[in-house]
Amino acid sequence: MTNLHDFRKDYKRDTLSRDDMSDNPIAQFELWMKDAITSEAVAEPNAMTLVTSTPDGKPSARVVLLKSFNEEGFVFYTNYESRKAIELTDNPYASIVFDWHVMERQVRIEGVAKRVSEEESDKYFYSRPKGSQLGAWVSPQSTFIDGRKELEARQTKIESEFKEKPITRPPHWGGFVVEPHTIEFWQGRQSRLHDRMIYIKTGDEWMLRRLAP
Repeated sequence: MTNLHDFRKDYKRDTLSRDDMSDNPIAQFELWMKDAITSEAVAEPNAMTLVTSTPDGKPSARVVLLKSFNEEGFVFYTNYESRKAIELTDNPYASIVFDWHVMERQVRIEGVAKRVSEEESDKYFYSRPKGSQLGAWVSPQSTFIDGRKELEARQTKIESEFKEKPITRPPHWGGFVVEPHTIEFWQGRQSRLHDRMIYIKTGDEWMLRRLAP
């Protein structure tokens, strides 16, 4: 069996103090996202682990792409008939993790998910490449299929259907926004004494506290 006990890295890249932090966690997230993008070291800065769970608490996690964020929350798009969408419909509590490990940083977000407006889903859908638009029609996401040939046959059929007309957004496809109630910023430090700063929302205000590592 592979021995993982001795895999260790001492984090020395940066520090994080209260003086470093914005009073607004969305502004702070934007700063860190820009750092991740401009570093050119993070392959997909907007890739995030999204955790959902069933009403009785059975969790599932997957990596999706953040497509926008603002004071309302963090937006991603999916098939509304997928496992994650069904779980969010039945239990809207969700958690997000951005792991920018090469920068020795993480951001953890917890909140409540809801669907974005039809207009917002339309706007994003029609900005996508044609192949991605067709893919939203082709894939019965999270369902069992017999093989790759089934997908290819569905793709041929969908391409034929939209050959002479614009590709419309499927009614089963659109966005979710995760409205945060906590946002934690993690900066790796030496000897596992990491810096952890957490924003907690109370009403319309954000409180910032330090967490022990």
